[in-house]
Amino acid sequence: MARVLITGSADGLGQMAARLLVDSGHQVVLHARNPGRAKDAEAGVPGADGVLIGDLASIEETRKVAEQANAYGRFDAVIHNAGVGYREPERVLTKDGLAHVFAVNVLAPYLLTALIDRPGRLVYLSSGMHRRGNPDLGDLQWDRRRWNGCQAYADSKLFDVVLAFAVARRWPGVLSNALEPGWVATRTGGPRAPDDLTQAHLTQAWLAASDHPDATITGGYFYHQRRRDAHPAAHDRTLQDGLLTACAELTGTPLPAREHGS
Repeated sequence: MARVLITGSADGLGQMAARLLVDSGHQVVLHARNPGRAKDAEAGVPGADGVLIGDLASIEETRKVAEQANAYGRFDAVIHNAGVGYREPERVLTKDGLAHVFAVNVLAPYLLTALIDRPGRLVYLSSGMHRRGNPDLGDLQWDRRRWNGCQAYADSKLFDVVLAFAVARRWPGVLSNALEPGWVATRTGGPRAPDDLTQAHLTQAWLAASDHPDATITGGYFYHQRRRDAHPAAHDRTLQDGLLTACAELTGTPLPAREHGS
């Protein structure tokens, strides 16, 4: 039995993965951004072991989520599923003064990775749109560019893959992978999305808990439980280190060295 934390599991793919893992006999802890959503999470996954509460758009609340997670003890896997989509018509700033899409999709999984007691596996949810992402770190908050919600989302999903690969390199004892679920009919994907929703949640659960040889690698990118090529820039060590440095500066929390928590 594995102990698994899934962020953003009040609905959608996170909740679907949680149900699958609970039904398979694993211990699952959910996450929701506020108490109301926590009730939705509990109702949707009645066999879950608990719900962490905190808005990942806030650095302070993300830190509190990490504290709650560590109070449970070490997780075998953390699935970084929480995210916001590409339909923000204008740049929305968080109370920390950061672009909302970047704060939730990139900075929150970075900070949780840095603060939660190191698990055996890390799973980062990306998107096929990451291949359209711009790897330039020069304007992460869209201060100088004209806002483009689709591009901001694509950039964030590229940085999720960069983060997964950076962690795989920095922490060789942890299985760190990224995946795309396909364009499916979730709140992010919209009702006309053409991919198979019944397949979309399987890969993140598989990477979190399966002992299959294909699921126990690190530094991989997956679609429907198969390896798939990621954006070439995600393998660039200079880009990986640059993203880690940028996130460390924004949060005041560097990614721990490889020996920490091992």
